[in-house]
Parts: sequence; structure tokens; C-alpha cells
Amino acid sequence: MRRNTALALTIPLLLAACGTPQDRCIARNTAEFRSVNALLAEVEGNLARGYAWGERQVVRPRLTRCDTVTRDREGRAVITSHSCWRDEIDVERYRIPIDPAAEARKRDGLAERRAALASGANRAVAACRAAYPEGA
Repeated sequence: MRRNTALALTIPLLLAACGTPQDRCIARNTAEFRSVNALLAEVEGNLARGYAWGERQVVRPRLTRCDTVTRDREGRAVITSHSCWRDEIDVERYRIPIDPAAEARKRDGLAERRAALASGANRAVAACRAAYPEGA
């Protein structure tokens, strides 16, 4: 759950680093607003489903092909293949029960926070567009 949120917030920032000066300005000045929006969407999804998603890493052994490099009598490299077991890490999603009343309180708090941040975010976007007009 946290990994998805972090990933969802990191990708726009990485893309913004490659964007125009206007895009970077908007991304920099609306980060908290976008973060609250992402959290609010997650909480609303939890309420709609009736549970939250969690993730855990699971180590599983897998039979795979391994190559071994040896030298023959003349010193040339000889590659031999054989089966071997390797540990692989899988990410497994699982359901987490939620308290609907607590989740609704969280949703209401995030909605209030988003409303408080909205006007500042709108002003920041307008200021960025004025400071860095596209096509100029």
C-alpha cells in the first residue's frame, strides 16, 4: 500500500524533472495537493471495496538454468548449463480489513485538507503559467 503511494507520487516528479519549466514549477508548487488527492483516492477506494490492499515480499525458490564457466586443458572457456534453484522475490497483494467509521473520518479529514489546499494550488498554477508561458 505504501509502496504504491510512494510510486504514484514519485513518477510524476520524475516526469516533471524532464518537463518544461512551467511543468516543473507546477509540480514543485502543487506536490502536497497532489499527495492529498492520491491519499483521498486510496481511502475512497478502500471504502468502496470494504478493505484496503497491502503488499508483502515473498521469497520463492524457482528452478532455473545456471551456467558455469570452466577452462579446458588449453585454457579456453567452456560454458556448461545445469538446473539450479534460485530465490526470487515476488510482491504479493493481500486484503486488510478496515474500520469503515475510521476510514470515513480519514476521508473527511483528507477532503477538508484538499479543499484548504485547492485555492493555493490554483494560485500556484496561475503564477507558474504567468511566469513560464508555454510557447514563449
